Amino acid sequence: MIKIANAPCSWGALEFDLEKKSEEIGFEQVLDEIKETGYLGTELGDWGYMPTDPALLKNEISQRGLELLGAFVPVALVKADQHENGKASAMRVAELMYNAGYGDAFIVLADDNASILERTQNAGRITPEMGLDRKQWQVFAEGAEKIARAVKDTFGIRTVFHHHCAGYVETPEEIDTLMELTDPELIGLCLDMGHYAFGGGDPIKALEKYRDRIWHVHFKDYDPKAAQRSRKAQGDYFDALKRGVFCELGKGDIDFKAIVDLLCRTGYDDWIVVEQDILPGMGNPKACAKSNRDYIITLGL
Repeated sequence: MIKIANAPCSWGALEFDLEKKSEEIGFEQVLDEIKETGYLGTELGDWGYMPTDPALLKNEISQRGLELLGAFVPVALVKADQHENGKASAMRVAELMYNAGYGDAFIVLADDNASILERTQNAGRITPEMGLDRKQWQVFAEGAEKIARAVKDTFGIRTVFHHHCAGYVETPEEIDTLMELTDPELIGLCLDMGHYAFGGGDPIKALEKYRDRIWHVHFKDYDPKAAQRSRKAQGDYFDALKRGVFCELGKGDIDFKAIVDLLCRTGYDDWIVVEQDILPGMGNPKACAKSNRDYIITLGL
């Protein structure tokens, strides 16, 4: 049975080190509003955003009748000297989720997005010249596998990789390369519809190509007009966010009805996480969360 969750990033609680970080909404309000707008689960958010004591974390989530289904872990995988630090970060998160009773949750591994200026400035318009060479790809893939293996061997927790604009795995071609270089038994794909579209791809084609590799799904819509406005202004990834490149579900360019039909037809039986990435202080997150949940109900979920 497909279940619908949301995540703290929809309330502007992001993993990036932003000047507006002080405007983040507290986790208690976020969890309350996730529950109140009809969702059944949440992701953890950045380390330290929610309690890092397992008992406290379990209490906060379970008292609202929610589930914890994953945690985003960014790592600069292209740097071999960061692999051990990345593994330690993932293990810390996995241990927290495991000890809190969420051993079925995922580590949602990603690049250290927005840490490379060229990739951040050109999000949504990446060219092959901005990508990794073969040696760098090998380092990247080996780091991802090292982290996934450690988490699985120690806690039995699985790892999915989240492609992401402003990181080294953004375009369909880059996702293809990472999938080719990594063990399909060890690393799944977290398919994010909005990031895939912003990165130049068709999410339905990705679903068809990687259905057996897709263990986790993020529903995010994409507004090409907002992307175009940002492109004309030479805006970076954060400029695109500010302009609403990830709009409310059903108001962008992604065919979610076809996506839901394909997921159901191919037997997807896990969580769908709604993510409408915004910057801290932007908009009305609760109203957007309600609108997004209402839209998904029209799709039969």
